[in-house]
Amino acid sequence: MERRDMMKLLATMPLGAWALSGSEVADAATHTHAVLEALEGEQPPRAYTPKFFQPLEWRTVRVLADIVIPRDERSGSASDAGVPQFMDFVMVTYASNQARMRDGLGWINAESRSRFGVPFPDATAAQRLAIVDDIAWPAKATKAHQSGVRFFNAFRDLTASGFFTSRIGVKDIGYMGNMPLSAWTGCTPAAEQHIGVR
Repeated sequence: MERRDMMKLLATMPLGAWALSGSEVADAATHTHAVLEALEGEQPPRAYTPKFFQPLEWRTVRVLADIVIPRDERSGSASDAGVPQFMDFVMVTYASNQARMRDGLGWINAESRSRFGVPFPDATAAQRLAIVDDIAWPAKATKAHQSGVRFFNAFRDLTASGFFTSRIGVKDIGYMGNMPLSAWTGCTPAAEQHIGVR
């Protein structure tokens, strides 16, 4: 399965790890769009100031989200799409998630310091991926990495939800929205074939 296909699938699932319903994800996305529009509309455009994340946590969230969904030829990265801002809103609005996020970010920075002598965002790209590779695949992870596995799985799900509810993510999946049709001609042959109908 392609990376973006997997991320799309994750974005449609309820976020049990973060105790969020689909409507709460939609509310967070709507709020994030409005905040980013307001910041971009200012002259000169103003940078976002996180309300929950501390400076090192904020850098870590941005780097880790872009590892989950990097920029490619199809679209921008998670941070291009405003996923860190989405996460900040989620943490402020749904405070029951704060300890899990803070503990997970603390774990990944401590792991990076232990291995490489620097916090996660300051490690090299190869060093960061070495840590992520150890926690991204639950079946292959060691017992010592289980708390990192739980955090990364939840973080990846939240990243996918933030990305695929953003303008960039919606465009990435080809969603056209509620566009008026002058006439209904039925499903295209490709769509019928895809769902196994003639």
